[in-house]
Amino acid sequence: MSPDNAIERILEQSAEAQMKRREAAENSQTFHKLSGAITAYGKALALLKLFNSEEFYTTIVLSTH
Repeated sequence: MSPDNAIERILEQSAEAQMKRREAAENSQTFHKLSGAITAYGKALALLKLFNSEEFYTTIVLSTH
């Protein structure tokens, strides 16, 4: 899966979780579970951005060779 496809999929999953969370009762187990999922999607997007950055590549990848 390409990084662009991964980003698109994560955004779709996050949007779906946000819509479901709006329907859940606030402070319910479902609400908190979906809040955690939305947070995880945000962290996954941040990691993808980091891994695709030129700075990451030059710092991590090139320093190991």
